Amino acid sequence: MKKANVVKFNPKKKVNVLERLMLLAILPKEGSFTNLKLLRVVKENLSFNEVENKALQFRAETNAEGAQMMVWNTSKLVNKATGDLVRAPEPILQQMLATDPDKFEAKPACPDKEIFFGEVIEALIRKALKALDSAEKLTADHYSLYEKFMEGHEDEPDGVTRH
Repeated sequence: MKKANVVKFNPKKKVNVLERLMLLAILPKEGSFTNLKLLRVVKENLSFNEVENKALQFRAETNAEGAQMMVWNTSKLVNKATGDLVRAPEPILQQMLATDPDKFEAKPACPDKEIFFGEVIEALIRKALKALDSAEKLTADHYSLYEKFMEGHEDEPDGVTRH
């Protein structure tokens, strides 16, 4: 007799900027009324507030192959004397810090955020990740999400946790 895998459910997970963006992209746009209410709440928690947007400075850039990609600052520069955030593209911030380290302090632009994911939302995330995996559409950007949400659930065809 095969022993069942017991997976401990942890409803709180720390997610970084990329993981938040990837989750917003893979969460279902349609579903039951109850699920849509739960999805609305988790999407609001995954979204970026005004302070985070100001620090991250999301922008579109063209890569070497000519494709558009979204980029953001991974660190922010703070004026030590005033405590004010210095707004500039990341390369300029790095140059300012290197030139005058006594005047500026580098901090993470947006620390990881701890978000509550209930069992229903986790199941929807696992289902979406499973579908991407089956279709061979996972990218390196999905890797950490797959590890966080799928570990111990790989053998479940529908992504549902069974206790």
